[in-house]
Amino acid sequence: MRALTYVARMSNAKIANYLPWNDRNGRFSVLRLSVFALALMPAVWMALKWNAGWLSPKPFTDILRESGDWAMRFIVLVLAITPLRNAARWNRVIAVRRMIGLFAAFYLLVHFSFYFIDQNFVLWRIAMEIIRRLYLTIGFVALILFFALAATSSDAMVKRLGSGRWNTLHGLIYFAAFLSILHYFMQVRLKAYEPSLIAGLLIMLAGYRLLRKKTGGLAFMPLVFIAVFGAMAAALIEAGYYTYSMNAPFKVVLESNLDFSALEYSWEIRPAWYVLAAGLAFALIPVLKMVSDKLISLRSFSQMKTETARHR
Repeated sequence: MRALTYVARMSNAKIANYLPWNDRNGRFSVLRLSVFALALMPAVWMALKWNAGWLSPKPFTDILRESGDWAMRFIVLVLAITPLRNAARWNRVIAVRRMIGLFAAFYLLVHFSFYFIDQNFVLWRIAMEIIRRLYLTIGFVALILFFALAATSSDAMVKRLGSGRWNTLHGLIYFAAFLSILHYFMQVRLKAYEPSLIAGLLIMLAGYRLLRKKTGGLAFMPLVFIAVFGAMAAALIEAGYYTYSMNAPFKVVLESNLDFSALEYSWEIRPAWYVLAAGLAFALIPVLKMVSDKLISLRSFSQMKTETARHR
């Protein structure tokens, strides 16, 4: 009987470790549950729109595009986790990095699956399209890379590959991300708003990685410089896209980032400004953390001084 009870407890413990809202020790985590619920919402929303008939006459194409958009957003989020941890010294956030990465892979799988369905499951046609169309070739290479990263994200695979090889493999995430954004740009038709925004954010995140590698920290002024650089990159990329795809005057498109008169009719601020705002907000995190730590330290010192005075 004791043996059966022991086996049951061990089984429950193993199951608890695999529940997405539990941490590595099998304990319930509010942070993990919140992230899991939020990350699942786009899939629920897409399913609801499909069921309610709120999609266009081409529902497969709608889900194909929307799932691809969400995959790119989650790729940006997963790359932002480590810089956020370093800047805020918030170690707990690293616990959701793998989950967000797996959700990025999930939305990529949905994206590819609906392309597969849209092609009527004809394998030879899909293979020929991937070979013939460059944007599909690039997207497929990125897809394979992300699936390889997702498949090797577990602790067991870290041990199996060794930390050196595992880090080398997962360092390819930036290469896969830039392949994905290139694929994104090549398949959009008229509006490159979100691809430009994501491209700027990716460049900024790559800058954080390089800064951390070179200096070992994230100081305020270098972070401000990276924010400005990311915003300028987003503006240049957007202008370059419209010049290449629509023969729009490069200078005119670039100057539109400084033209706020259109805000009288539309609240659509150019992507570069969102990148700049995100970068500057991130630059403030280490400063606010330092101020917060000092205030806590002063408060602790004051309390200790008060307690000492009382005992006298």
